[in-house]
Amino acid sequence: MNGFEKLIISPLGKHHERVGFSCGVKELDHYLQRQAGQDVRRRVARVFVCTLPEENNVLGFCSLSAISIDIRHLPENLSRKLPHHPLPCALIGRLAVDQSATENGLGRTMLMDAIKRALTVSNELAIHAMVVDAKNDSAKCFYEKFGFISLDDVPVRLFLPLGAICL
Repeated sequence: MNGFEKLIISPLGKHHERVGFSCGVKELDHYLQRQAGQDVRRRVARVFVCTLPEENNVLGFCSLSAISIDIRHLPENLSRKLPHHPLPCALIGRLAVDQSATENGLGRTMLMDAIKRALTVSNELAIHAMVVDAKNDSAKCFYEKFGFISLDDVPVRLFLPLGAICL
């Protein structure tokens, strides 16, 4: 994996070097460089970054927060067995990988880490599913490879029931 065998995923800290991060999507680069720290301090998102041991350069990041979704947005085969009130979910607000690390499976690693964190929290706090808003068709295809499905009325919003996950 070209030196990426011992990656560290940890909460974003002041010591993490974010200025040089570039995933090729300006909005995501800007978020990490200028807004992520504020979101963490305001407790509106938790941001996790991926680095190599003994280094502070961010290779990838993922933001997580809570969201609820109305079951009317789910495909009927998923909604018919659920209670008729908003479902508690974990939102992957942003997930990005630096262009220098895109061929190393880091996006998959970051996604699996986010799912594991949601599963861990779901032992103490109800979380029915993971939700993500795909930024483009490429991102949508990425999430669909891992079992995420589009919501009926918002095709860029994808949903993965945690009960369907076998880790």
